[in-house]
Amino acid sequence: MTSQPGDTLTSHNFGIQIDGVMVEFLHEVSGLTMEQDVIEYQQVSAQGVPVTKKMPGVKKAGAVTVVRGANGSSAFTQWINDSIAGQMATARKNATIIFMDTTNQPVLRYHLRNAWCHKVEPSAVKAGEASALTETVSITYEELVIE
Repeated sequence: MTSQPGDTLTSHNFGIQIDGVMVEFLHEVSGLTMEQDVIEYQQVSAQGVPVTKKMPGVKKAGAVTVVRGANGSSAFTQWINDSIAGQMATARKNATIIFMDTTNQPVLRYHLRNAWCHKVEPSAVKAGEASALTETVSITYEELVIE
C-alpha cells in the first residue's frame, strides 16, 4: 500500500548510500542539520527611520550520527577505516541517508556532499546481557541537500 496525500513517514525504515550504492540499513539517525549564518545589518530608510535587516550568510558544514548493527556491511566498515586512517582521497564520498515508506520505496533523501567518518564508538557490552551490539558512527559533511 503506497502513501496517501497527507500521510507522514514512519520512523523505522531508513538506510545510507555511499556513492549511490545502498550499504547499510540503520538503527538510528540523529543530529542531521542544515544551517547558515544570518547577517544582520542596519540602515536608514528614506523617511530617516533606522531599520534592521537580516539576510542569509554562508552555509555551514555539519555532522550526523548514525547507529548501525555491528554485523554491518564491509563497504561501510571500509569507509570508516579509510576515514579514521586519514586516507581522504578514498574516504571523502557523497553519501545519502534515505527514508523509505512502508513498502520500502524511497520517499525522502538527505544528500551529504564530501562526507567522511570522524568517530566510531561501539555500544557498551556486559557479560550475560542479551542485547544487540551496535556502532555509533559520527559523519561530517561539507554540504547537505534535501530532496
